[in-house]
Amino acid sequence: MSEALVELLQHLVNGLSVGTIYALIALGYTMVYGVLKLINFAHGDVYMVGAYVGYYLADVVTPGGRSQGPGVAGAVLRASLVTLGAMAVCGLLGYLVERLAYRPLRAQARLTSLITAIGVSFLLEYGFQLQPWSGLPIEFPPGPTPRFFPELFPRVALPFGEVTVSNYDVIGLSVALFLMLALQFIVYRTRFGTAMRAVSFDPQVAGLMGIPVNRIISWTFVLGSALAAAAAILNAVPRPQINPLFGLMPGLKAFVAAVLGGIGSVPGAMVGGLVLGLAEEFVAGYSASSLKDAIAFAILILVLLFRPAGLFGRATVEKV
Repeated sequence: MSEALVELLQHLVNGLSVGTIYALIALGYTMVYGVLKLINFAHGDVYMVGAYVGYYLADVVTPGGRSQGPGVAGAVLRASLVTLGAMAVCGLLGYLVERLAYRPLRAQARLTSLITAIGVSFLLEYGFQLQPWSGLPIEFPPGPTPRFFPELFPRVALPFGEVTVSNYDVIGLSVALFLMLALQFIVYRTRFGTAMRAVSFDPQVAGLMGIPVNRIISWTFVLGSALAAAAAILNAVPRPQINPLFGLMPGLKAFVAAVLGGIGSVPGAMVGGLVLGLAEEFVAGYSASSLKDAIAFAILILVLLFRPAGLFGRATVEKV
């Protein structure tokens, strides 16, 4: 295998690994926008909260911060407990954010909800930078000092020819694809998904047909927040340093991925995340790594200029 081909495949693996993280976060953006026509800019910070919840839970299930226990089965159990726990807590956080911050403003102008979303984002970012409160069994808030995520299971290099693939890449990609397919099934093959799509078309008519609109919207936030938490764990394990701004840049890039795929489209969010991850990796690998962050916003500008509806979105005409 030639050196150029090995390098290409390595970039492909790295790009898919990062792209699945963007895709999972972008699903939260696109689900909320599809139902409420709201850009939830606090979503990236829910992702950050998921990383910290995983940090606290991992410290409980992995004493000493290292992987311990009866081999592979113990590692799988620990990782599953941490991931499911973080998803549950962030799902609850998503419900509370919708119930307390967005629902009272639903009848107001969209700009009001957008400003509120930015306020919730700042509240989470800077609230987590406060010094820990005394009297709590854990150090919370965590403060501005970066923390290192405990090792749930050791990194293992898997033999794929000359391409370096770790078990973190395989597990992350597998879990992300499973969650995305599960969400696709929920949205298009269940009664809840049918109700969610009905609310996205017209919430007033859906309510008249007996659909509990408030409950559907709340569960949409729960699902999106849970997926963001799963993405946070998948990203924090191989890249273990976390801080209160951990979700800022991934959240913005996931928003770009949602716009690229067509915000409001679940398949579009998946494809947009993968395309953005690959674009970043190839730009950083074959040009300057300093352009890695810039490429996401360059893509956003190009999409807004030439295809505002995104790859899978549909252009609509609004009556005035």
